[in-house]
Amino acid sequence: MLGPVLLFDSGVGGLSVAQALRRHYPHLAMCYACDNAWLPYGLRDDVTLSKRIVAVCKAAVDACQASVLVVACNTASTLALEGLRKTLDIPVVGTVPAIKPAALSSQTRHIGLLATTATVNRPYTQALINSFASDCLVTKVAADALVTEAEAWLSEAPINEQRLNQALMPLWQATQANPALDTVVLGCTHFPLLKPKLISLSPVPLVWVDSGDAIARRVGQVATILDNHTHDGRCFTTAPAEQLTNGLARFGFQAPQRLTIPNVV
Repeated sequence: MLGPVLLFDSGVGGLSVAQALRRHYPHLAMCYACDNAWLPYGLRDDVTLSKRIVAVCKAAVDACQASVLVVACNTASTLALEGLRKTLDIPVVGTVPAIKPAALSSQTRHIGLLATTATVNRPYTQALINSFASDCLVTKVAADALVTEAEAWLSEAPINEQRLNQALMPLWQATQANPALDTVVLGCTHFPLLKPKLISLSPVPLVWVDSGDAIARRVGQVATILDNHTHDGRCFTTAPAEQLTNGLARFGFQAPQRLTIPNVV
């Protein structure tokens, strides 16, 4: 029997992709791996980080005998997809900010990109905007605080609404611009985990777009078995993560196991 689909992220953001995959394929066997020892990725230099991502993903693929790897992290995707595809002999699906569908849905032609500082500043992100949203005004908002809040939320800590509003203020201000912002790209997989809170805080109704459904469609194109009733649910971390056990269980994953990484970088 073919192995599960493995989701990889620096932290718990990939769980939003797990949600999307489960909506599309209710009986898909999945495992989860996060490199929480190096969270957040945005603080690392690109060369060292790309080597680290390949090492961790290879160890996780071997541990769960995955048949497909989903890199459910924008930063890791922009840095390491090429290295992963050279190293692994299974399909590798990456994540990119959903600029194209956001531009297609915007009525006012003013969209927001809510992402980490690393993603907001990458030339790759600007290339997506140039290709798919060249006729749009794009308000870029670096909201690294949302990563911290999503990680805390999964650990069952209360969400700090004041911190969220402070990070989102440029977005809220753009809803009062002319033309008014009407669509927001959730450009980090952590952010959809906070979507109900983002909706409640927004001063006006907005369209929120993430990459989950696009990733699910791509997995459907490359995975051999999508209806595997042998639910897996194993979870691997690179540092202790007992505080995540209850949160992971809400998404159908087991208590985390420590991942052994040969030749750790």
